[in-house]
Amino acid sequence: MKRAVLYIILLAALGVNAQSSQLLREQLKTATEMLAYFPDSTDLRLRKAALNLELKEWEYAKNEYDYILDRDPRNISALFYRAYVNEQLKRYGFARLDYEFLLTIVPGNMEAQLGLALLNQKDRRYTEAMDMMNRLIEEHPKRALLYAARGNMERERKLYALAEYDYTVAMELEPKNTEHLINRADVRILQGLKKEALSDLRQLQKMGITRSSLEDFYKRIK
Repeated sequence: MKRAVLYIILLAALGVNAQSSQLLREQLKTATEMLAYFPDSTDLRLRKAALNLELKEWEYAKNEYDYILDRDPRNISALFYRAYVNEQLKRYGFARLDYEFLLTIVPGNMEAQLGLALLNQKDRRYTEAMDMMNRLIEEHPKRALLYAARGNMERERKLYALAEYDYTVAMELEPKNTEHLINRADVRILQGLKKEALSDLRQLQKMGITRSSLEDFYKRIK
């Protein structure tokens, strides 16, 4: 479940490089061959679906989750991941049904609530999305992931000052996570806070991020 949250927030923005893609496809080939011998193995199907998901093969992943859920409708992992896959396929209604059913099985589950909040944002149900995020943060005030997710929502809606605050809190909770600092630098540039953004970029370099990888940010400050 925790790994799935990372997919929801990050996977759509990340590419798979050629080397990792080749490795994933080799692993997928092995998993597919093993399924021929153990077609009813839930664990093996979840593994294959996870590989399909990492390769952004949404329909193939969905087929595996459908297979599992046809036989075990309350399989938590399959429900969670199928909801995410349906979201990627823009089948928002089906994604919502999976998240909501999952929450009847595990009421209050943070990952499922976060997934539903992010779905609401994508489905332009902005008030519902923000209400859910605020409630989640009240319930889990020490989870940097939630502040970062709310910051992403606020940035998308051009609420840059609010996003800056949330990225700052996330950074305080996870000071070694460079992603929070990158996000804060971005919204500071969007607000015209070039001096503050420059400070963030210099801090990122001290944390090991190369100047070349931050070049686009530096160009935006000029």
